[in-house]
Amino acid sequence: MKKFAGALAVSVLFIVAGCADQSSVVPEVKPAAEVREQLPGFIVRDITGPFKGRTTCYCCSYGSRPVVAIFTRELDDDVQDLVQKIDAKVGERKADKLAAFVAVITDDKEAFEPRLKALAKNAGIAHTPLTIIEATAPPLEYKIADDADVTVMMWVEKEVLVNRSFVRGALDKIAIDSLVADTSKILK
Repeated sequence: MKKFAGALAVSVLFIVAGCADQSSVVPEVKPAAEVREQLPGFIVRDITGPFKGRTTCYCCSYGSRPVVAIFTRELDDDVQDLVQKIDAKVGERKADKLAAFVAVITDDKEAFEPRLKALAKNAGIAHTPLTIIEATAPPLEYKIADDADVTVMMWVEKEVLVNRSFVRGALDKIAIDSLVADTSKILK
């Protein structure tokens, strides 16, 4: 009986310790679109880029270039930090033709337009067009999870090589630095 009680106590400690560890970690959402998948283009309203004030398809415009696409439902400080760092990386890697764009997913398009303009101005975003997806939902082929606040996809020659999604609060400094480092996966 003593062996059973001791084993039970050790098992309970492992279970409690495991639960404590898991509760402190905010998981990434598992992206549905598969790495190596080729995805179609989609229409966005360009707020700050070269097609400012018009609709366009940056997937189409960028062609086979290495691209970072940031899909977001919000523009909190962490998203702004990510956009600023990716924009800086695009500026640094012009010779490699690195490109990026931000696509906001929202029903309230009019509310986001001034926020995107302010972000571009205040953060000095010069190389990354800030856009709003024209449709009421993200493109179905991209399979962006409903609970993902931010999804970052990176591709080259229209083939996805990086696909990471984050629930609210999971995009932090470590994740941002990791995403910026992930650009090496699409640069030759």
